[in-house]
Amino acid sequence: MRMTLSTLNWRRREMVRWLVTCATEVGVYALDSIMQSWFTLFTPTEATSIVATTVMSNSTIVRLHLDCHQQEKLAGSARTLALQCAMKDPQNCALSALTLCEKDHIAFETAYQIVLDAATTGMSYTQLFTIARYMEHRGYPMRAYKLATLAMTHLNLSYNQDTHPAINDVLWACALSHSLGKNELAAIIPLVVKSVKCATVLSDILRRCTLTTPGMVGLHGRRNSGKLMSLDKAPLRQLLDATIGAYINTTHSRLTHISPRHYSEFIEFLSKARETFLMAHDGHIQFTQFIDNLKQIYKGKKKLMMLVRERFG
Repeated sequence: MRMTLSTLNWRRREMVRWLVTCATEVGVYALDSIMQSWFTLFTPTEATSIVATTVMSNSTIVRLHLDCHQQEKLAGSARTLALQCAMKDPQNCALSALTLCEKDHIAFETAYQIVLDAATTGMSYTQLFTIARYMEHRGYPMRAYKLATLAMTHLNLSYNQDTHPAINDVLWACALSHSLGKNELAAIIPLVVKSVKCATVLSDILRRCTLTTPGMVGLHGRRNSGKLMSLDKAPLRQLLDATIGAYINTTHSRLTHISPRHYSEFIEFLSKARETFLMAHDGHIQFTQFIDNLKQIYKGKKKLMMLVRERFG
């Protein structure tokens, strides 16, 4: 009988669970011995997600009738295992290590440092955003922000990726930065501009940034006084310019291979573009020039340009 790779992996995971369960039936020494030599028995993922997690579960503590000293000794071995796994395979084990080390300050700090060390080369933006959200949930917004900025450096959203799964993470990162204050927002916007070329995503971020003052609802719910940020000054001016530029580039890209059935959708896209143009103090002039250029460059698309004239003059 031929078995698929997924079936083999499932069977291996079940064998690992069985081995750990058997060890919990014998006592503390057997479990400790398994954790000390985990690298000869398990993959890093198995060691963190099955072995260490099982060892630190309440059911194991109850089954073994452990006293406080024994509990801490076993938990210490499990945390050491988790950190070793995170160093060996940060992509798959870093979040588990952080979770397992939550109750030990030094171990938690070590796990966090492992993530930072691996962030530039060994982790994807998806993994970093996941850990960043975890950090915010645990009450570490500045660490969440740090990881979010690192994640942004790995990201590249092109003009036509307006349904990309990372968009929610980008919006969350910008909202987090905005909640922390002007300095944090000013630091993340250049990263957004560099990584995101999708006009609709940029305009959404821009709109959100103009609704409230950065840091208005600070840490611990304290409200900070302050004015809304100006669109004529950094950092929002850079974001506004990038958004307008993205709309222009996307418009030309769409017009290269547009079919009549997409004309009405394209007109609505231009309407959204106009909303962004008008946020600039000279936006009306810019948009008028933009439309005039379209009518000149694409005058061969007579029906489409007629629709453009009807809507925008």
